[in-house]
Amino acid sequence: MLNDLGAGFLLFAEPASLIALVSGVLIGVAIGAIPGMSTVMAVAVVLPFTFTMPPVAAILLLLGVYKGGMYGGSISAVLINTPGTPAASCTLLDGNPLARQGKARIALQTALYASVVGDLISNLVLILLAAWLAKFALQFGAPELFTLVVFSLTIVSGVAGENLLKGVIAAALGLLLATVGTDLIVGTPRFAFDVTPLRGGVSLVPVLIGLFALPEVLRIFQGSATGKMAVAALGDARLSVSEFLKHWQTVLRGSALGVVLGVIPGLGATPAAFLSYSEARRRSPDPDSFGKGNIDGVAAAESGNSSVGGATMIPLLALGIPGDVITAVILGAFMIHGLQPGPLLFQNNIDIIYSLFIGLLAGSALLLLVGRLAIPILGRIVSMRSSLLMPGILVLCVYGAYAVNNSIFDVMIMGIMGPLAMLMIYSGLPRAPFLIAFVLGPLLEDNFRKGLLMGQGDFGIFFSSPITWLFWGLTLLSVAGAILSHVRRWSAS
Repeated sequence: MLNDLGAGFLLFAEPASLIALVSGVLIGVAIGAIPGMSTVMAVAVVLPFTFTMPPVAAILLLLGVYKGGMYGGSISAVLINTPGTPAASCTLLDGNPLARQGKARIALQTALYASVVGDLISNLVLILLAAWLAKFALQFGAPELFTLVVFSLTIVSGVAGENLLKGVIAAALGLLLATVGTDLIVGTPRFAFDVTPLRGGVSLVPVLIGLFALPEVLRIFQGSATGKMAVAALGDARLSVSEFLKHWQTVLRGSALGVVLGVIPGLGATPAAFLSYSEARRRSPDPDSFGKGNIDGVAAAESGNSSVGGATMIPLLALGIPGDVITAVILGAFMIHGLQPGPLLFQNNIDIIYSLFIGLLAGSALLLLVGRLAIPILGRIVSMRSSLLMPGILVLCVYGAYAVNNSIFDVMIMGIMGPLAMLMIYSGLPRAPFLIAFVLGPLLEDNFRKGLLMGQGDFGIFFSSPITWLFWGLTLLSVAGAILSHVRRWSAS
């Protein structure tokens, strides 16, 4: 084992590998901070540059982009209320209110530290428990995934604001939008209205940009008081390590949730962020402060989404099954270099596995360094006049919406979602439940339909295993807690 570990370290210590890892983190942070430029897009764009690189360097480059992108998305979420990546859409709920209070630096430092801790824990779990967690993930079939998504949807109560009914209405609208496209089971179009691009469904990135980015730009152009505050200064307040350690329970809880959701193929960082945020709010002694600038909210969201990264590599390395879209791209890099992830990779190329493990741990430390150096530089961005910054953001939003599928139709979707988001703001409908339901809607429907097919129409299949009973129990507790919380709030008022 020591010989293999030494060989792995030598592979990692090669100049090409080190340069690739550093470049990947820098690229990931930069692209992740651009609204609409998702981490998936960043990894996909970088992939062609790895074809002529050594295998370890190529994969470390992609993993570095993955790590950097997870944190980078929080930068624009905090400073301009526009998430750079879908997973950062939860960070803006408390990150931007903190920035508006002159605590943008604290919010960014909290996001950075929580991201690094979540990423480090995820990597350690990957190294120590990969085989066991991969076996656990294989126990999740369609019924188990359906009940998990049902439980995840109860986080709507945690981000619905003061009016639970309006939160439920917004979530219902999100689920309705998620049904647009081709039915994956039967193959017939739904709500496409003979519009060919709608047959593939509505893309997440244009919806995300339209929901959160365009309203900020429109507010600036309207000259409203809220709009003028959209771009926040970093502020002089700083977060000490001792102050961050006060939130250790939130960070560890979010990291654990991210690891569990990350190891299950197909879920990803966005549900993990929102579930972690909901749990932090539920356990907080002051839940009403969430959404108004609570540091726990930022720590929960960032630890949740960043801890997914290492966990998604567990089914990839152990079983050859990508845990999300990003690891699907990384799987392509493995295969391009003649490597087939799975049990045989541990037998035949254990030195490469060890080099990747070392690279993942080094990447966590590198992310901390890059993040600390980048935060002061970000102050220059927010020092620009809004009249100069917002048009640039609008251009990036249009480019981000277009670049996902190279489709003008996606830009139109973004243009429709912007005024819709403004209407939701004026009517008091929260946007977060809409986004959560839209993200989880396809998972909910697909696994429900697959479960019924497996059970030949018998609904009992959704109560057929201990895992399903666990999630049904958690769902009931979550719903009961939300109702009691809102009843108490209503009684107090």
